[in-house]
Order: sequence, then C-alpha cells, then structure tokens
Amino acid sequence: MSLLVVGAILLSIILGYKTRINIGLFAIAFAYLIGSFALGLSPNDIIKMWPLKIFFIIFSVSLFYSFAIINGTLEKLAEHLMYRCRHFPHLLPYAIYITTTIISALGAGYYTVLAFMAPITLLLCQRTGMSMVIGSMSVGYGALTGANFMSSQSGIIFRGIMANAGVTENQAFINSIGIFLSTAAIPLIVITALVFFTKHRSTIAKGGYQADLPTAFNKEQRQTLTLTLIMMGLVLLAPISHLLFPDNQTITFINSKMDIGLIASVFSVIALLLKLGDERKAIASVPWSTLIMICGVGMLISVAIKAGTINDLASWIGTSIPAVLVPVAFGIVAAFMSLFASTLGVVTPALFPIVPSIAQSLSLDPMMLFICIVVGAQATAISPFSSGGSLILGACPTEESRTKLFPQLLFRAAPLGFAAALIFNLLITFVL
Repeated sequence: MSLLVVGAILLSIILGYKTRINIGLFAIAFAYLIGSFALGLSPNDIIKMWPLKIFFIIFSVSLFYSFAIINGTLEKLAEHLMYRCRHFPHLLPYAIYITTTIISALGAGYYTVLAFMAPITLLLCQRTGMSMVIGSMSVGYGALTGANFMSSQSGIIFRGIMANAGVTENQAFINSIGIFLSTAAIPLIVITALVFFTKHRSTIAKGGYQADLPTAFNKEQRQTLTLTLIMMGLVLLAPISHLLFPDNQTITFINSKMDIGLIASVFSVIALLLKLGDERKAIASVPWSTLIMICGVGMLISVAIKAGTINDLASWIGTSIPAVLVPVAFGIVAAFMSLFASTLGVVTPALFPIVPSIAQSLSLDPMMLFICIVVGAQATAISPFSSGGSLILGACPTEESRTKLFPQLLFRAAPLGFAAALIFNLLITFVL
C-alpha cells in the first residue's frame, strides 16, 4: 500500500510535468481512487482531507496583497529601490536581491514577484552587460527569501504544513524564523562570490548603467503600502511578544486571538472601502493554481498518512541512514525533487510530515531538518524545469536570449545553488 501511494505521488509529478496540467488535480484523483477503493475510506472522508485552514490562509493573505499588485504599489516600490543603486552599478545584484526580497516579504509571493521582477532584471542585464546568470540568481533568490518571511506566502505555508504534521503553532513560528534567516544568508554569500570573484565588476563598468528618476507614489499606493506594513506589524508583533514574555497573560490572550488569515480578511475589506483596487481584479489575482496544487497534494499526503506510508518512510530513513547524515540527506532529496517539482506544492508537503517522527526517533532537532529541506529544495528552484526557472526563462526579451539562458540555468546556476546549499547544510549539521 505504501508503494502504491508513493507511486501515485511520483506519477502525479510526472503527469503534471509532461501534460502541463496542475499536479494538484492528479493528486486529488489519486487520493480518491486509492483512499476509497484501496483503503476503504468514504468519499466524505476524502473530502475532509482538503487542507481547509491552509487554503483559507493562503486565499485571504493573497487577496489582501493582490491590491498592492493591481494598483502598481509593488512595481513603483521596485523602481524606487532600484534607483537608489544608480551610483554603484557593480552592486546591482545586491540591489536586485534586496529589492525583490522586500517586495516578496511584503506578501506578493514567490511566483507573483518573479512575474514582474524577472523581466525588469533581464532588461537590466541587457542594458548593463551583467551576466544573465547573476541577474537570474539575484532575482530568484530574492523572491524565495522574501516569500519565506514569517508573514509572507511561503512562510505561512511552511507553518501550516508543520502544524498539520503535529508541530505546535508557537514552535512552527520559531521554525519559520530559522528557515527565513537561513535562506537569507546563503544568497548573500553566493551573490558576494559572483560580484567580487568573477569578471562582473569590469563588465558592468563598460556598460554605462543609468537609471531614470521614478515618479512619486500616488495616494492609493501610499495607503496600500501603509496598510501592508500595519498588517505585517500586527501579524508579527503578537507571536514575537509571546516568545519574549510567555508568562504575560494579556499577551498570551491577544496572541491566541491572532490569525493571519482572518486579519488579512479584515484588511481586504478596509482596502476595498478605501477603493485601493477593483474587487474582481483582486480575486482574479489570487494564485488559484498554486492553491489547487498545494491542497491537492495535501489530500494525497493525508491518504499516505492513513496508509502508514509516512511512518514506513520515517522508519526506513531512521534505520538505513546514519543519524548524523539525515539532515544532509533530506536536503539532497529535496534538491533533486525541486529540479522538476514545486517546493511549496510538492517537496515540503511530502517531506515535512516525516520530520517529527524522524527527529524524535533519532534525537535530532526538528528545526534543523525543516531548514535543510527548504534550503535544499530552494537551491535548485532556478532550474529551467522547475516553476521558478521557467518563469525566469519566460521573461527573456528575445528567443535568442532564452536559448542562451536555458543551459546556463541548468548547468551553472542550479549546480552553484546546490553546492552552496549542501555546504550550508553540512555546516549546520556538523558545526552548529
């Protein structure tokens, strides 16, 4: 039965990749067929496996942050941040990374940020002569890092999957801080190596980079940015205060009433009342395909849990791999999965549920395992076969540049990211 479920997960990924049909739809179909006809579950039991809480949180948060997208707030913010780098053209990769990270952390999400930052970045590469590999890695890393922020899309998804795996919400928040800090450190090291230990600086000096002064934020954009910062403050202040003052009853009470999905819903209503964007466009901007993929795979993972697959896999890892190498092994497996599959939709929903039992049986720190999985998965997210890499390829201004960038992403960017992630995972496993 466990082999059947694992085969269904792999087949969902392969079929999704080959047919370009959402992996989540295949996962839902397999969850029904295996759950009802092999495990004897009722259709109602299968439907209840839809991860409603994760769905609601992603929907609510994405709906609120979509106002910043449709009224141009994020694009305007990107223009202003990039303009600040005009006197230091060789530091442009840092500007791209920091700009993309800030915008992604403000809640736009990985795919949305790449959708409008990748074309800007590749255009800058064309104008300045900067390597497309450096530009692609800077924008890709930035979108990933910002999205991993505790109140942004990926950070929220990670916390939700951890909670479903039995991790307390408080510990899930702490784990998400570790993931964010780790995925922020690696890109800075890689970008520094690319900026100062390659021909990047001399190439940029010959390019004559110039940036025009962007127009000021309009009233709606200023209000949107203010609302976004207020919501981020509310979402982060309560859990952080609770971590600092766990015995304070008032803070404990307030923290128990905080829910990012419900808070985002309130702020969406405020944004609509202030007329910061069209309701229909905001709803259309919700990443429905990502939602279907995450929730569909979540249903199939729930079937795997019912079938005992997760326990079998955890038992196999616990007895077949030396305990000290388990975190590194998780990172390597996640990296290879991410070459062809989504970190959010496939890799973390498949691997996170194994972590608690593995950590308990081998006396490992669960946070270290969660970090190694995400670091490994995001190391190869720039692969042209992965969703992130394909978005960057799609942003190329010409077919010639797209043809040139494809092998560079596959044979330079992805291996470089993998090497950096492997070294990082080895360090936190054996040194920290």
